[in-house]
Amino acid sequence: MKSRMLGNALEVSSLGLGCMGMSEFYGPRNDEQSLRVLGRAVDLGINFFDTADMYGPHHNEELLGKFLQSTRAEVKVATKFGIVRRPGEYNRTLDNSASYARQCCEASLKRLGIEQIDLYYVHRINPTQAIEETMAGLVQLKEQGKIAHIGLSEVSAETLRRAHAVHPISAVQTEYSLWSRDVEKDILPICQELGIGFVPYSPLGRGFLSGLFKSQSDLASGDVRMNLPRFTTDALNANQPIAQAVFNMAQAKSCTPAQICLAWLLSKGDNIVPIPGTKRETFLEDNAQSVDILLTDDDQAAIESAIEKCNIVGERYTPEGMKGVNA
Repeated sequence: MKSRMLGNALEVSSLGLGCMGMSEFYGPRNDEQSLRVLGRAVDLGINFFDTADMYGPHHNEELLGKFLQSTRAEVKVATKFGIVRRPGEYNRTLDNSASYARQCCEASLKRLGIEQIDLYYVHRINPTQAIEETMAGLVQLKEQGKIAHIGLSEVSAETLRRAHAVHPISAVQTEYSLWSRDVEKDILPICQELGIGFVPYSPLGRGFLSGLFKSQSDLASGDVRMNLPRFTTDALNANQPIAQAVFNMAQAKSCTPAQICLAWLLSKGDNIVPIPGTKRETFLEDNAQSVDILLTDDDQAAIESAIEKCNIVGERYTPEGMKGVNA
C-alpha cells in the first residue's frame, strides 16, 4: 500500500477505510465481522480509519477502540464532532461551539482508548456559529496534545478560507465520486492552493457505482439508502446508465467498477485519499487493489465523457441530511 500526505505533516495510506457502516445506516451490524475487516485492512497496509461520534451514536468509536486495543499496528484515527442526534433518530442539530468540541473530544478519546486523535473534523458547519471561534477551540485542543490535526467536513469555500486563516487545515472531507463532483468547482482548487488534503467519502456512490443496487429489493431491511433521493425506485431506474458507464470502463481496463471509481479519484490529485467503507473482506481486498490501477488522460476523458452524458436523478441527501452542507 502506498502513502500520501494530508496537509504538510499527516502521512496516511493512499486509501483509507470508512467505518460508519459497521455501526448503522447500511443494514444490521456484526461486530465480529467488522473487527475482522479492520484487521484485514491493517494486513493490506491501510492505516487510516475514519469514524465519528455520531455513528451509532458512539458505537463506531467504541468498536474501533476495541480493535485498537488488540493491535500493535500504527493506525491513524480520524473522527468528528458537531452533529448531535439521539440513538435511533436521523434528525439532528449542529453544535460547533468550542465547549462542545472539548466535551466531544474528551468523550471520543475515552471511547477510542487513545491519548491523541490524529485528525479531528468539524462534521458539519453551523452557519450561526463563527468558524473562527470553533477553530480557536480546536487550536487549544491541539496545543494540549489531544488532537494532532484539524479537518473540516462538507465546508464551503468561504468558510474553508476563514478557518485556514486561523490555523492550517490538514484535510477537508466531502462526498466526491463520479456522480457527485460539486467539489471540483471551488473546494479542490482551494485545497491544492493551500496545501490541504482532500478525503472523499462515499467514493463508490454508496455502492451504486459498484453495480450493487438495481432496485430497492437489493437493500437490506433498515438501510437508510431506501430513504435517500437517489435510491428511490424511479431514481435507481433512471441512474442505471451511470453504473453501466462505469462497468463498461471497468471491462475495458480489466478491473472491477469499484476499482475504476477509486482509481479515478486517486488520479485527480496526490493530496486525495478516498475512504470507501465496507463490512466485507472481499470488497475491502478489491478496493485495495485500486491503488495499482493507472488511468491515462484518455481513460479519464473517456469515463468523464460517458458520465456527463447521463442525467443524474436525485439529491445526495434528504433536507435533514443536508443540514450544514456547504455552509
